Amino acid sequence: MTDKTSQDSINNTILQLCKQELALYIVATPIGNIDDITIRAVKTLANVDVIACEDTRVTTKLLTKLGINKKKLICYNDHSTIKERDYIDGLLRSGKSVALVSDAGTPLISDPGYKLIKQIQEAGLKVTSIPGASSVSTALTLCGLPTDRFFFEGFLPSKSQSRKNLLIKLKEIKATLIFFESARRLTQSLSDMATVFKDREICVLREITKKFEEVKRGTAKELNEYYSNTPPKGEIVITVAPPSDVSINNDEITSQLLQALNHMSVKDAVALVADNTGANKKDIYNIALNIKK
Repeated sequence: MTDKTSQDSINNTILQLCKQELALYIVATPIGNIDDITIRAVKTLANVDVIACEDTRVTTKLLTKLGINKKKLICYNDHSTIKERDYIDGLLRSGKSVALVSDAGTPLISDPGYKLIKQIQEAGLKVTSIPGASSVSTALTLCGLPTDRFFFEGFLPSKSQSRKNLLIKLKEIKATLIFFESARRLTQSLSDMATVFKDREICVLREITKKFEEVKRGTAKELNEYYSNTPPKGEIVITVAPPSDVSINNDEITSQLLQALNHMSVKDAVALVADNTGANKKDIYNIALNIKK
């Protein structure tokens, strides 16, 4: 039997399976490598009545590669409203099964969908998930940073000041931080990370699971220099190491606070000393309050 005949036979077997159970299926799709799709995901996409997707063109290409044809596609993305959610609700109530997919990866992870899921669940209709590829979990396993705790932020703000303000809020979280970023803004974000995170270890993961997958580690400054000379392309995830546990030298912190409090507010003095020492702001603030008393 030829490879083509074998594939046709597999496809026909899939398409001849019993009708999909009535439900809204959250289906993960590959983030780069088509072979990462699960057997269960292929079966589900082949058998549901309707597929709701971010971009019908992207999903049509995926279905064609999987040998799944003549499937009804509808659009559900960031711009979708209650009108689209009610339509999908109506499909389910009329006895149709629906799959929700994003352009790549697991739906709802930095993608639209939670309002739809909430509405369908509150209506008493079944929602189930078909797990699979996710750039968040894949990046975490590849980056070589602590995996026991992580904090996923998604895309950073496009403007530098807003970006730095957010990074400052996140920098004391005792977990590996995970961000999405575009190739166009990577060096700008790394520059701001160098200001906020100093010498903390960072990993840039590019084109995960694809032919030109790249994993680069270093400080934000080092990585910024590299990508300034080697302009990046493709999808990018950035991971940042959690803050190290700094043993506070009270005498040193007290000395710096005494100097700073001569011409600064408590808030500004605490921020300066925290930046200089890397110590926890809350601990420094308590020492500052004792000094003021």
